[in-house]
Amino acid sequence: MSWVEKEQIEAAREIDLLSYLQAKEPEELKRTGPNEYRTVTHGSVVITNNKWYWNRGKFGGVSALDYLVQVCGVGLVEAVEALTGERAAEFRSCQEAAKQQPPPKKWTFYPPKPLRYSNGAVSYLQGRGISPEVIGRCMQLGILFESRYYNPNSKYHNAAVCVFAGKDESGRMKFAAMRGIDSEMKQDKAGSDKRFNFHLPARTPRSRHLAVFEAPIDALSHATLQQRDGWEWDGHRLSLGGTADVALVAFLERNPQITRVILHLDNDAAGIIGARQIKAMLRKDARFSRIRVSVNPPRKGKDYNQALQNIIKREEEQSRPVSRRADISL
Repeated sequence: MSWVEKEQIEAAREIDLLSYLQAKEPEELKRTGPNEYRTVTHGSVVITNNKWYWNRGKFGGVSALDYLVQVCGVGLVEAVEALTGERAAEFRSCQEAAKQQPPPKKWTFYPPKPLRYSNGAVSYLQGRGISPEVIGRCMQLGILFESRYYNPNSKYHNAAVCVFAGKDESGRMKFAAMRGIDSEMKQDKAGSDKRFNFHLPARTPRSRHLAVFEAPIDALSHATLQQRDGWEWDGHRLSLGGTADVALVAFLERNPQITRVILHLDNDAAGIIGARQIKAMLRKDARFSRIRVSVNPPRKGKDYNQALQNIIKREEEQSRPVSRRADISL
């Protein structure tokens, strides 16, 4: 059969992922909590309370059909037939489908070329509430600059971008997150090594404290908030580029002096689940079990940049003069 009816697709979509895996591929399930599982083949897929979320792909759902097609790469017809009972014996498991997929292409990393002036990047960040002092320090460290996105096949070709760079121990750039200044462009530079994600170092290099965020803009927002409040906390700030723990594990391996980790991930489902998983991972890993870990999402706002902008907006509203109409008596 080369096609399926709409009714068959709807019937297949009614089957949730957890029930499907428990019945057909139980070896794919790895319990990570009382009501939580991860899949073996795709370790960044988390199943909680009958819903699943793919941290790497940044989407999720309930249906086993969406998982098979979008995560495992199984064809729609094949997946529908397996879920509805047709030709189930011929169905490729998620592990088999993953083996048949070609290996990802390896790209050589070429650092984005900094522009002579970064006026656009500075204006963009200040517009999002980041303080001039925090911006200036990042530019001085060479981990923040403005560039142009090069890809003739992209609609964002030659777009101005704000580059958040990550460096290795020798100071060589290994990672670059690019964010559009006047566009919606959002992408990591091809070949970026996620082990060296954006890192705003502590002023005291051997600081034992590390604050962790999903995005560079949140790390800068956190530094700005502390500056505004007069905090004297001096620790490292690290961006994960999402909720995966690759950058964190690599950073802790390079910095064994760290004894305190604060997870400032987003205040949404992905961030909350991701923080809980990272905390559990650190507790189980003998190398990091001594580290004290706490979870501290923003109290007001989805992420720390939103929280910062909310504070600035509230202050501006409070500082506006209130016009009052005088009562006139005749």
